[in-house]
Amino acid sequence: MNIILLGPPGAGKGTQAGFLVEERGMVQLSTGDMLREAKASGSEMGKRVAAIMDAGELVTDEIVIGLIREKLQGTKSAGFIFDGFPRTLKQADALGELLDEMGQSLDAVIELRVNDEALVGRIVGRAEAAVAAGDKPRADDNAESLKKRLMEYYKQTSPLIGYYYAKGMYSRVDGMASMDEVKAALAAKLDG
Repeated sequence: MNIILLGPPGAGKGTQAGFLVEERGMVQLSTGDMLREAKASGSEMGKRVAAIMDAGELVTDEIVIGLIREKLQGTKSAGFIFDGFPRTLKQADALGELLDEMGQSLDAVIELRVNDEALVGRIVGRAEAAVAAGDKPRADDNAESLKKRLMEYYKQTSPLIGYYYAKGMYSRVDGMASMDEVKAALAAKLDG
């Protein structure tokens, strides 16, 4: 089973993907992780990624799709969780074409829906808890930064929701529920 998890920063996608990896044997494909891994690998693709990232430029869709292709070809799993990709309609089309080419399909697109104000409170609380524990909070765990990230997320993702809804793949769960409730709701969507 191949799925896309959508949700703004701090919605809990990483946490929930971790449960799916642990309990279902799925593989999480986080574009950020794949880019860092490729950069560190020293491979031909990794050198291209490193040059682009070191120049402060955005990695092209073609490169990201190439990295995803490598992961799909080289990994046996019970399915993939796409996290952070696709972000645009062009990327959604490219992912669909890649999966078709590889004889695979996309089975579900699930959005973790959140209340933006509550989410800002959650993230600011996460930063305050890190400081209280003597840890360094993430640099972008503050209200102003999160509001900018939320705006970018909604600008990019809104068209994807309509796109996958029209294909009959889109559903959503309440991302503001407790971790266990979100986990159960996701399981119900995947098993339903």
